[in-house]
Amino acid sequence: MIIENPSKERLKEILEDAKTIAVVGLSANPERTSYQIAHRMQEEGYKIIPVNPTVDEVLGEKAYSSLAEIDGPIDIINVFRRPEHLPDVARDAVQTDCKMFWAQQGIVNEEAYNYLKEHDFEVAMDLCIKVVHAVLLK
Repeated sequence: MIIENPSKERLKEILEDAKTIAVVGLSANPERTSYQIAHRMQEEGYKIIPVNPTVDEVLGEKAYSSLAEIDGPIDIINVFRRPEHLPDVARDAVQTDCKMFWAQQGIVNEEAYNYLKEHDFEVAMDLCIKVVHAVLLK
């Protein structure tokens, strides 16, 4: 599988420039990793947009059933879904104005990666956004 993440310098730029992160698969359960990471990013000043059809609100923010329902700008799409779901999330992502797709640590899908690259996305896979933020922006 050939997945090439953006350089550390580019990831730093992306995180510095971003204001809004849509979190696909964000759980309302504070014990879940998605919640903990999104909460930390919220504490760092990012607006979090939960994308999960099973909840109404997470971290004080209205949740959306899909990326297509979000009517404002998205700077980063951060994904907490199993690898086999990434192609569907990628197809949804290209319908938005966002151009940065970030799959969390342990999540890689070559089909989704190739599809996103064909649609001019920057793609990071198998990287924890919270860890990258802590390392590059502190």
